[in-house]
This record gives sequence, C-alpha cells and structure tokens, in this order.
Amino acid sequence: MPSIAPTKTITIALVGNPNTGKSTLFTALAGVRQHVGNYPGVTVEKKIGRMTHEGTSFTLVDLPGTYSLAPRSPDEMVAVDLLLGRQAESARPDAVLCVVDAGNIERNLYLVSQALELGLPTVVALNMIDVARERGTTIDVPLLSRRLGVPVVELQANRAIGIDRLKGTLLAASAAAPPTVESPFSAEFRDEVRKLESFRGPHSQLDALPRYLLERLLLDTSGYLSDTIAREDSAGLKQALVEARERLAKVGQPVPAVEAMARYGWVGKLLEGVVKRDPVRRTTLSDRIDRVLTDRVFGTAFFALMMVVVFQAVFTWAGPLMGLIESCVGLVADFVKQRMAEGALRSLLVDGIIGGVGGVIIFLPQILILFLFIGILEDCGYMARAAYLMDKLMVRVGLSGKSFIPLLSSFACAIPGVMATRVIENRRDRLTTMLIAPLMSCSARIPVYTLLIAAFIPARSWLGGWLGQQGLVMFAMYLVGIVAAVAVAWLLKRTMLRGPTPPFVMELPSYKMPAPLTVVYRMLDRGWAFLSNAGTIILAVSIVVWAALYYPHDAATIEAPFQAQKQAIESRIDSQPQGSEERKAAEEELAALENHIHGAYQRQSYLGRAGHTIEPLVRPLGWDWRIGCAAIASFPAREVVVATLGIIYDLGGDIDVDDQEQSGRLQTALAEATWDGTDRKVFNLATALSIMVFFALCAQCAATLAIIKRETNSWRWPIFTFTYMTGLAYIAALITYQVTIRLIA
Repeated sequence: MPSIAPTKTITIALVGNPNTGKSTLFTALAGVRQHVGNYPGVTVEKKIGRMTHEGTSFTLVDLPGTYSLAPRSPDEMVAVDLLLGRQAESARPDAVLCVVDAGNIERNLYLVSQALELGLPTVVALNMIDVARERGTTIDVPLLSRRLGVPVVELQANRAIGIDRLKGTLLAASAAAPPTVESPFSAEFRDEVRKLESFRGPHSQLDALPRYLLERLLLDTSGYLSDTIAREDSAGLKQALVEARERLAKVGQPVPAVEAMARYGWVGKLLEGVVKRDPVRRTTLSDRIDRVLTDRVFGTAFFALMMVVVFQAVFTWAGPLMGLIESCVGLVADFVKQRMAEGALRSLLVDGIIGGVGGVIIFLPQILILFLFIGILEDCGYMARAAYLMDKLMVRVGLSGKSFIPLLSSFACAIPGVMATRVIENRRDRLTTMLIAPLMSCSARIPVYTLLIAAFIPARSWLGGWLGQQGLVMFAMYLVGIVAAVAVAWLLKRTMLRGPTPPFVMELPSYKMPAPLTVVYRMLDRGWAFLSNAGTIILAVSIVVWAALYYPHDAATIEAPFQAQKQAIESRIDSQPQGSEERKAAEEELAALENHIHGAYQRQSYLGRAGHTIEPLVRPLGWDWRIGCAAIASFPAREVVVATLGIIYDLGGDIDVDDQEQSGRLQTALAEATWDGTDRKVFNLATALSIMVFFALCAQCAATLAIIKRETNSWRWPIFTFTYMTGLAYIAALITYQVTIRLIA
C-alpha cells in the first residue's frame, strides 16, 4: 500500500512599517486561530497564526512593526535573526510577506529593499489601495511586480478584499526561488564589506555570519551589533570598521547616511513610471478631519472628551456586569456553604478558591470594555493622533506620546495599562511606562480612600458647596500617584533605562472603518490573557492568604469562652416567634458574636501573628498591629483591605463601602479603636493620611506583578517594581504621618 507523504506546513513571516494594516491583515488571514507569546529571553511579542488554503497548512508569524530591518535593539535583533534562520527554537520562514501602505509606497519600499536581500521568496501586499486612489495615486501593479521580481497583490485588508488571491500567491511563492536582487549600494561600499570578510575564520564569530549582517556591522555606528554578534572579534574589528567608515566618508558616502541614499535612490528608480499622482493633491476626508483633531486646542479638547467617554464607559458600563459577576460568585459560595459542613475544606472552597476566582473575574468587564475602545481607536487610525497630541507633554520626562494611553488606562486598572504598553516600540520607553503604570490610582484603591476620607476628613466645603475638602483629599491621592510616576520615570530614564529620548516619528494613517473581527479579537485576546495569566497567580496567592488567615484555627481555645453566651442567644431565638422584634434583636446579637469569634480566629491566625511581629516596623507610620495585619493581607490584592479591617474589628468580612450602614459601622469601629492596653486612639487624621498615601504608592496587586512578568518575560522587573514601590510607599507614609502629627499636635 503506497504511503502518503506528510504535507509540509508553510511558514510565512509578516513584516511591515507601523500603521500599514499589518495586524488587520494578519487577523484577516488567521482569523481566531492565533496566539501571542514571547520569544525566549526577550520582551519581543511572538504572534503566531494558522490558516489553510487548498489543503495546505500555513503558520503565520507576525513580526513587530518596524521602519527598517536594521538591528539596533534586542527587539529588532530577534526579528532579523528569525528572518535569517538564526533564532533559536524557531524555524526559518519559507517566505516573507511585506505589507506596504499603498499611500506611502516610497517610504514602505525602503523596508522591502532590505527584505529582498534576506534570500527568501517574497510577496508584497499593497494594502489600503483604496485610500491611495482616493488621494489621486495610481500604481501600475504589474510593472511594479516585474521590477521587484516578486508578486505584488492589491489589498483592502480591513474589508477582506484580495485575501483569497493573496493566499494563492503565498502558496505559489513559497515553492518559488528567492528573487535575484542587485545590491543598491555602491561599488566602494561593497568593496569595504568584502574587506571585512577577512575577519572570518574557524574561531571567529563572523565565520557563519550572513552577508546581510556583515553589511549591517559596517552601517551600525551605535556599536550594538559589534557588541552583540562579534564581541570576541571586537579588538581588531572595531578599528577596521572605523577605518572603513572614514574611507567611505572621503568618497562622499558617510555612514550611516549612505544606506538611506542608496535605498531611496533604488526606490526612486524603481517607481519611475510605476506611480502617477494628480498634479494637485486632493484634499481627502482624513485631511479634513485632521484639521480639527490634530489642532492644538480643538484636538486636545476632543481628546479629553474622548477619554472622559472611555472612562465613563469603563466605570458605568462595567458596573452592572461586575455586580452580576459578584452576585453569581456569591450564589456559588452560598450553594457550597449550604451543602458542606463547616470546616477547613468549606472555608478553602468558599473563601480561598471561589473568593479568589471572584476577585479576578470581577475586573473582566472593565478590561474588555477598555480594550474594545482601544481596539476601535487603534483600528480607525485615531490612536496615532492621540499619541501625537500628548507627545509634547510626555517628552519632558523622557517618554513619548505613546506612553500616555497605557498610563491613562491604568487609572481603571493597571493590568490593561501594562498590557497596552505593547503599542510602544522603544524597549526602554515600554519598560519605563510599564514600571510606573501601577502608580496610577486604580479603581481598587477607591474603597480605601472612600472609607478613610469619610471617617477622618471633615466635610467642609467652599464656593457654595462646589468645592469640598473631602473631594480635594481624594484628588490629592490621585495626584500623589501622578507626581510619583513622573519622578520615577524621570529617574529611570536617567539611570537604569538611560537613553536618548527617541524622536517621535509616526505616520498618521488615513482614517478608516475599524474591522469588527480585528477589534473583537484584540478585545478577547486581552481578556483571555488577563484570565489565564493573572487569574492563575492571584488564585494561588489568594489560597495562600486564606491559609495564613485560617490556621492554626484552634477551636477549643477560641470558641470555648463564647459557648455559653452563644447557646443562651440561640435559646432566646428559638423561644421567640418568627418575625418578632425580640427574635430579630437576638439574631443580630448572635451575628455580632459570630463576627467577634471570627475576628478572634483571625487574630490568632498566622497572619494575625505576623501583624504583631511587624508592629515595631509600622508603628512609626502611626499604625498598630491590626493595620499592619490588614496591609499584609492586602498585598495580593489591595481591595481586600476593607474586608480584612471588617474582620479584625469584629464586623465580618462582607463590608460594602457603598452601603452607608455597613460603612458607618466600620468607620465608627475605626474611630473608637485604641492601642492595646491604653485608651489612646489608633486612628486620627495623620494615621488616615498615612494609610492612604501608603496604598496610593504600594504595589499591592499580585495580578499586576504577574502581568509585568508576562510582558517582560522575566521576574526581574516585577521584583524591582514591588521593591521600589513598597519602599517608596513606606517612606512617603512615614513622612506624611510624622509631618501631619506635628502639625495637628
């Protein structure tokens, strides 16, 4: 019986400039069959998709958008290594798909000229051809294809026009020979590259180096390549490179300008007779919209309005869904409670696992809504305008306008904010933005602010009630995070992540209707990434915290003193008729007693003991062991602090700060709390401000740290974030307490 040869899966690498519609095309080709990861050891996103065409399977590799295949950073090095087959754990692609914006064809062909030299079969996707025609640009596609020596396919990726023809072209091209390309560089330049080949040898790192990278060594004046791929040859090689560049400069070909001169010269000759434009540039709809949306006054006002709409939607639209999730989690918890006997296993399931899962998925609606808006704004072309408008503000701390949206997103939740840093190509800028994003006051801090401000900040107001003291303190807490973020970004950009502020170069793409499939996929992808990564870690941490709060759970010691009182109350309940006032009063008394017993268990738990242990450390902040205990419990997720305070002060863990009665009871309990063995009050204005400042700056969110680990592919950065934020929070809280207590004394 004849055997059937296995069908080979064809690997296609997608390259292109930013804003060419590459991601939209990737989604149009792969649909939902895609996943995101990281290349080993670096922060570069690895986006893989699958598709089939005429029975052949394809693997699509979407490389980060770039204007050039000139490796000057780890991110760009990974992309070039993959295309040259030098990337560990990734096979060399069978073909390259270059995505080109038809409206900016001259600039985009610069990257194509580099891709053609990689020795791989190549296809050019001429995307957004409709926009180019609208601008009065006509492209002779057959002539362009003949001159390039590779297939060229016209596309409108956002409307899936030309996708089937592109698939057929990719299938045919993958079996074809690589194009024969004539170098755009001069004879003098090629001669200098030949001289560098003398460094090749059995013991040289240059021995197996492709000619493309040998040329790049000569062109890279930053020294990144020679330090990365030719470190062992650096002694004589660096001197040879300097001398070669000096010789080229003497003949009018200075490095690195010689590359731009050569490649744009090649592009100019290539497009002669290929591209025709109307003598008078047409004013397009995008031009008319941009006159308003990029205006310094009207554009900024529109941007502010847009952000208000986004955040209102995140808070108001998500509210009912979050309430629904919370109710469902409560129903599941009640279901388990009613069917299991009281004990460690029930507590683990209800408080540890169900409570932990609920604490994660309750934020899912906010994340989905935020990324729905970001997806729409990105795909329609507005996000590039927003970055342009904010660039002047961000550049003062060494960042670019692209950092603004992730930081703004972090006011809702730092997790989508950290994930949104993927739009930043510069590695240092992306890391800096990621590290300061948790300083923005997220929604989980609001219950802490609300509780303490209502309890300890007098409700004074001015200007006929329009300006209130409590509102100003709430605003000040947000300002604390913003000022700290600016200072930390400034410091990072001048020390650990030092580097020149990158010039903000971004083409403003034409406006277009967002592709629904792309927007929905991005939204769901971010939602799933949140659940699968943050969820697993925060769930594990929640179980650990549950165990620390539950054990040793010595019932004989804790409950024995209350048994007689409990039995007496239960007898009174049984003796009273249903619905009577006496029965209700007895039931409330029993609930209070059970809360007191629950609190006694927490105080005897390992976490409670830890609170006592760290009391000397937190006492300078004005905190007693109970506040320290609540702070420790809130490190996995700061929103649990209110519930923890409720437990410690014998009010139970189900405190709702939006419920005036429950919140009032906790505020009263806090106000009446005294230091152990004295009648001195624990809480006052200085203590309240100290706690709020600590929570405004501390990294009390395991999910955020988990996302930073996922995005950086390293534990180094989440550990750094936790360390610097905790240290900063402690120092700021210490100063706040010590200064305030002296002012009010």
